[in-house]
Amino acid sequence: MTRVTGYAAEVTVSDGQRFATLGGVVVRNRRLVLLWLRRQALRLANSHGLPLPPERVRLPTGDVRPVRFHGSHAPEELRRWATHAPCQDHAIQALEAGFPALFTVLDPAVGLSLTLAGWRGRPGDR
Repeated sequence: MTRVTGYAAEVTVSDGQRFATLGGVVVRNRRLVLLWLRRQALRLANSHGLPLPPERVRLPTGDVRPVRFHGSHAPEELRRWATHAPCQDHAIQALEAGFPALFTVLDPAVGLSLTLAGWRGRPGDR
């Protein structure tokens, strides 16, 4: 039996019929998973489909492709999740306990759902 020591994260989008990944990462610990997910949530909320300037601190992993939201609900919820301490505490506690950390927002104008997910293991282990 092999011991799983890494963590994976992915951001996906769905319209109810189709499903696509916007990007993902494999990192060595749960704190880096949460850092990456928070960064992606803020980038998606702040860009609202527009290109962002490069950030001063580079992570060794890439950022997800941008999404154009049709309302302000999804960007506000992404921003809230990324900056609200209780949300972050809940996510890190889930990862510490071996459960996935999941957060989904909806863009009700077009029925688009965006999910941020992090878990222990490799990308196919979820």
